[in-house]
Amino acid sequence: MGLPQAIDEQLHLLKVHLPYHESDHVLNIAYNALCQGTCLQDIDLRRNDEAFLDVLGTRRLPDPTTAGDFCRRFMAADLDTLQDAIDVARRTVWAEQPASFFDRATLDMDGTLVETTGACKAGMDIAYDGTWGYHPLVP
Repeated sequence: MGLPQAIDEQLHLLKVHLPYHESDHVLNIAYNALCQGTCLQDIDLRRNDEAFLDVLGTRRLPDPTTAGDFCRRFMAADLDTLQDAIDVARRTVWAEQPASFFDRATLDMDGTLVETTGACKAGMDIAYDGTWGYHPLVP
């Protein structure tokens, strides 16, 4: 849908693109998060996973140190530029939808609180009513 191209056309943080472009860095960090990576060091797991690289159709990914250097180049305006590039691809995706797609939107939300008395608090959080509950997105 043109996301890498939109990022590379609009976001200019690197002086030289050898071997990576801005889109390579942005998508590398996004893929890491989508694969439950919680920090830049988790990128190292993905860049050494042949099956993961095959799915992406690449032979290599930026390492965590390079990803950190890339992140440090961002200024506030660059985040707006990145969001604008994402919006270009988002509009392309929306334009591909049939008219009937826009007839109804459904939000599926679960506000269930499940109280727990577990001794280990990993993944636990305090709910709005003060009870402790398990948060499924926290490992």
